[in-house]
Amino acid sequence: MKPLIGTPLKRFLRDYRKDNPPARQVAALLQSVEFPVNVGSIFRMAEAAGIAPLVLSGITPQPGQPTLDKVARHKTERVDWRYEADAVAAIRGLHDEGFQVIALEITHESVPYHTYSYGDKVCFVAGHEDHGVTKATLAACDGAVFIPMYGKGRSLNVHVALSIAVYHALHA
Repeated sequence: MKPLIGTPLKRFLRDYRKDNPPARQVAALLQSVEFPVNVGSIFRMAEAAGIAPLVLSGITPQPGQPTLDKVARHKTERVDWRYEADAVAAIRGLHDEGFQVIALEITHESVPYHTYSYGDKVCFVAGHEDHGVTKATLAACDGAVFIPMYGKGRSLNVHVALSIAVYHALHA
């Protein structure tokens, strides 16, 4: 076995996309995700997963920030993104677009990400690396999911957790 490169890789991915369309449209809202490396990584994942839209809010850095741009590797140019200062207002707009808005956060009502019944259009909300999703933002969401932790750590990096939830929703 050997890895595909060049034209064979492009053909393989094209054929896979054609034969295996996503189960639903997935979007993401970054509520004050602070570190440019995380935001750049999320842009790369968003482009790979076909996320539309990617909404940045609060103190989340925007494209043009040097570290974000370096990590994103030009994916900021290929992702449908926008900035909205207020995450709650952004959620209202996403609801108007028909999205079910789900926080990636541990609450008393959270369920494991793989057991949630996702609608045809779902938007995941990822919060600040240290503080998570704010209470006001949580109150505007339709539900909350979490990634089960089997080791001693209490959480994953925000871009890793978002990636797991997004790819599950695309194929569940």
